[in-house]
Amino acid sequence: IEVLEEKLQDKKELLLEKDMILYEVSAISDNLCKKAAEKRAWTLDIAKKINEYQANIRQVSRSMMATVSELSMYQATALKLEQERKQQSDIYEEAMHRMAQGEPPTDDAEGEWVRMQLERQRQRELLVTRKKNIEALMKARPGVMESKAEVRPNAYVPDDLGIPKPYGMLAPFKPSVLGANQRHIKRSVRRLDAI
Repeated sequence: IEVLEEKLQDKKELLLEKDMILYEVSAISDNLCKKAAEKRAWTLDIAKKINEYQANIRQVSRSMMATVSELSMYQATALKLEQERKQQSDIYEEAMHRMAQGEPPTDDAEGEWVRMQLERQRQRELLVTRKKNIEALMKARPGVMESKAEVRPNAYVPDDLGIPKPYGMLAPFKPSVLGANQRHIKRSVRRLDAI
Protein backbone atom coordinates (compact mmCIF):
# COMPACT_ATOMS: atom_id res chain seq x y z
CA ILE A 1 0.00 0.00 0.00
CA GLU A 2 2.85 2.34 0.78
CA VAL A 3 4.21 1.79 -2.67
CA LEU A 4 0.86 2.68 -4.11
CA GLU A 5 0.62 5.75 -1.91
CA GLU A 6 4.08 6.83 -3.08
CA LYS A 7 3.06 6.34 -6.68
CA LEU A 8 -0.11 8.28 -6.01
CA GLN A 9 1.91 11.05 -4.39
CA ASP A 10 4.31 11.14 -7.33
CA LYS A 11 1.40 11.30 -9.71
CA LYS A 12 -0.18 14.15 -7.74
CA GLU A 13 3.08 16.08 -7.79
CA LEU A 14 3.41 15.44 -11.49
CA LEU A 15 -0.17 16.55 -11.98
CA LEU A 16 0.40 19.76 -9.98
CA GLU A 17 3.54 20.46 -11.95
CA LYS A 18 1.69 19.96 -15.22
CA ASP A 19 -1.18 22.18 -13.98
CA MET A 20 1.30 24.95 -13.24
CA ILE A 21 2.91 24.54 -16.66
CA LEU A 22 -0.57 24.61 -18.24
CA TYR A 23 -1.47 27.77 -16.29
CA GLU A 24 1.72 29.53 -17.39
CA VAL A 25 1.36 28.39 -21.00
CA SER A 26 -2.31 29.46 -21.12
CA ALA A 27 -1.41 32.87 -19.62
CA ILE A 28 1.32 33.33 -22.23
CA SER A 29 -0.97 32.16 -25.07
CA ASP A 30 -3.77 34.49 -23.90
CA ASN A 31 -1.31 37.37 -23.87
CA LEU A 32 -0.11 36.44 -27.35
CA CYS A 33 -3.73 36.15 -28.59
CA LYS A 34 -4.50 39.62 -27.26
CA LYS A 35 -1.42 41.03 -28.94
CA ALA A 36 -2.34 39.25 -32.19
CA ALA A 37 -5.89 40.60 -32.03
CA GLU A 38 -4.54 44.11 -31.47
CA LYS A 39 -2.12 43.67 -34.36
CA ARG A 40 -4.94 42.27 -36.50
CA ALA A 41 -7.07 45.38 -35.89
CA TRP A 42 -4.04 47.55 -36.62
CA THR A 43 -3.29 45.65 -39.84
CA LEU A 44 -6.98 45.87 -40.82
CA ASP A 45 -6.87 49.65 -40.37
CA ILE A 46 -3.68 49.84 -42.40
CA ALA A 47 -5.19 47.64 -45.13
CA LYS A 48 -8.28 49.88 -45.30
CA LYS A 49 -6.12 52.99 -45.57
CA ILE A 50 -3.99 51.37 -48.28
CA ASN A 51 -7.15 50.48 -50.22
CA GLU A 52 -8.43 54.05 -49.91
CA TYR A 53 -5.11 55.45 -51.12
CA GLN A 54 -5.03 53.04 -54.05
CA ALA A 55 -8.61 53.98 -55.01
CA ASN A 56 -7.67 57.68 -54.83
CA ILE A 57 -4.59 57.07 -56.96
CA ARG A 58 -6.71 55.21 -59.56
CA GLN A 59 -9.28 58.01 -59.63
CA VAL A 60 -6.63 60.71 -59.97
CA SER A 61 -4.86 58.78 -62.73
CA ARG A 62 -8.16 58.34 -64.62
CA SER A 63 -8.96 62.04 -64.34
CA MET A 64 -5.44 62.89 -65.48
CA MET A 65 -5.78 60.58 -68.50
CA ALA A 66 -9.14 62.18 -69.36
CA THR A 67 -7.62 65.65 -69.02
CA VAL A 68 -4.67 64.68 -71.20
CA SER A 69 -6.94 63.24 -73.90
CA GLU A 70 -9.16 66.34 -73.79
CA LEU A 71 -6.07 68.51 -74.09
CA SER A 72 -4.88 66.52 -77.11
CA MET A 73 -8.33 66.98 -78.72
CA TYR A 74 -8.11 70.73 -78.14
CA GLN A 75 -4.62 70.80 -79.60
CA ALA A 76 -5.79 68.94 -82.71
CA THR A 77 -8.73 71.33 -83.08
CA ALA A 78 -6.42 74.32 -82.64
CA LEU A 79 -4.06 73.00 -85.32
CA LYS A 80 -6.96 72.41 -87.70
CA LEU A 81 -8.36 75.89 -87.09
CA GLU A 82 -4.91 77.40 -87.57
CA GLN A 83 -4.62 75.65 -90.94
CA GLU A 84 -8.09 76.87 -91.96
CA ARG A 85 -7.19 80.43 -90.93
CA LYS A 86 -4.00 80.26 -92.98
CA GLN A 87 -5.90 78.96 -96.03
CA GLN A 88 -8.58 81.64 -95.69
CA SER A 89 -6.02 84.38 -95.29
CA ASP A 90 -4.20 83.12 -98.41
CA ILE A 91 -7.49 83.12 -100.34
CA TYR A 92 -8.24 86.65 -99.09
CA GLU A 93 -4.81 87.96 -100.09
CA GLU A 94 -5.12 86.38 -103.53
CA ALA A 95 -8.61 87.89 -103.97
CA MET A 96 -7.37 91.33 -102.97
CA HIS A 97 -4.44 91.03 -105.38
CA ARG A 98 -6.75 89.98 -108.24
CA MET A 99 -9.22 92.77 -107.48
CA ALA A 100 -6.33 95.30 -107.52
CA GLN A 101 -5.57 94.10 -111.04
CA GLY A 102 -9.23 94.50 -112.10
CA GLU A 103 -10.03 90.76 -112.20
CA PRO A 104 -12.79 88.92 -110.31
CA PRO A 105 -11.70 87.85 -106.79
CA THR A 106 -12.02 84.11 -107.51
CA ASP A 107 -12.62 81.96 -110.55
CA ASP A 108 -16.16 81.11 -109.44
CA ALA A 109 -17.09 84.65 -108.38
CA GLU A 110 -17.89 85.88 -111.89
CA GLY A 111 -20.14 82.90 -112.64
CA GLU A 112 -21.87 83.28 -109.28
CA TRP A 113 -22.44 87.00 -109.97
CA VAL A 114 -24.02 86.22 -113.34
CA ARG A 115 -26.23 83.54 -111.76
CA MET A 116 -27.37 85.96 -109.04
CA GLN A 117 -28.23 88.64 -111.62
CA LEU A 118 -30.21 86.12 -113.70
CA GLU A 119 -32.08 84.91 -110.60
CA ARG A 120 -32.98 88.52 -109.65
CA GLN A 121 -34.20 89.18 -113.18
CA ARG A 122 -36.27 85.98 -113.16
CA GLN A 123 -37.83 86.93 -109.80
CA ARG A 124 -38.76 90.39 -111.13
CA GLU A 125 -40.33 88.91 -114.26
CA LEU A 126 -42.26 86.35 -112.21
CA LEU A 127 -43.58 89.09 -109.91
CA VAL A 128 -44.67 91.20 -112.89
CA THR A 129 -46.49 88.24 -114.52
CA ARG A 130 -48.26 87.41 -111.25
CA LYS A 131 -49.45 91.00 -110.87
CA LYS A 132 -50.71 90.99 -114.46
CA ASN A 133 -52.58 87.70 -113.92
CA ILE A 134 -54.22 89.02 -110.74
CA GLU A 135 -55.22 92.26 -112.47
CA ALA A 136 -56.66 90.31 -115.42
CA LEU A 137 -58.72 88.13 -113.08
CA MET A 138 -59.99 91.15 -111.16
CA LYS A 139 -61.00 92.87 -114.39
CA ALA A 140 -62.74 89.77 -115.71
CA ARG A 141 -64.82 89.23 -112.56
CA PRO A 142 -64.46 92.08 -110.10
CA GLY A 143 -64.70 91.01 -106.46
CA VAL A 144 -64.51 87.28 -107.29
CA MET A 145 -61.36 85.19 -107.06
CA GLU A 146 -60.96 81.88 -108.84
CA SER A 147 -61.34 78.97 -106.44
CA LYS A 148 -59.13 75.90 -106.36
CA ALA A 149 -61.77 73.90 -104.48
CA GLU A 150 -63.41 70.83 -105.98
CA VAL A 151 -66.69 71.57 -107.71
CA ARG A 152 -69.73 70.49 -105.73
CA PRO A 153 -72.61 68.71 -107.38
CA ASN A 154 -75.40 71.22 -107.85
CA ALA A 155 -78.04 68.93 -109.31
CA TYR A 156 -80.07 69.26 -106.11
CA VAL A 157 -80.32 73.09 -106.42
CA PRO A 158 -83.51 73.98 -108.32
CA ASP A 159 -83.24 76.85 -110.82
CA ASP A 160 -86.41 78.64 -109.72
CA LEU A 161 -85.50 79.11 -106.02
CA GLY A 162 -81.71 78.93 -105.93
CA ILE A 163 -81.95 77.33 -102.49
CA PRO A 164 -80.75 73.75 -102.08
CA LYS A 165 -83.41 71.21 -101.32
CA PRO A 166 -82.68 68.23 -99.10
CA TYR A 167 -81.46 65.07 -100.79
CA GLY A 168 -83.99 62.76 -99.33
CA MET A 169 -83.40 59.08 -100.00
CA LEU A 170 -81.56 59.57 -103.29
CA ALA A 171 -78.46 61.46 -102.18
CA PRO A 172 -75.59 61.40 -104.70
CA PHE A 173 -72.86 58.99 -103.67
CA LYS A 174 -69.27 60.07 -103.82
CA PRO A 175 -66.81 57.37 -102.73
CA SER A 176 -63.97 58.41 -100.47
CA VAL A 177 -60.37 58.37 -101.58
CA LEU A 178 -58.74 54.96 -101.16
CA GLY A 179 -56.47 54.76 -98.15
CA ALA A 180 -52.94 53.43 -97.88
CA ASN A 181 -54.08 50.09 -96.51
CA GLN A 182 -55.99 49.29 -99.71
CA ARG A 183 -52.79 48.16 -101.36
CA HIS A 184 -52.94 44.95 -99.30
CA ILE A 185 -56.40 43.99 -100.51
CA LYS A 186 -56.54 41.98 -103.72
CA ARG A 187 -59.47 42.32 -106.05
CA SER A 188 -61.37 39.16 -106.75
CA VAL A 189 -61.08 37.82 -110.26
CA ARG A 190 -64.12 36.14 -111.76
CA ARG A 191 -63.41 33.16 -113.87
CA LEU A 192 -65.76 32.37 -116.64
CA ASP A 193 -65.81 28.67 -117.27
CA ALA A 194 -66.56 27.82 -120.84
CA ILE A 195 -69.13 25.09 -121.09
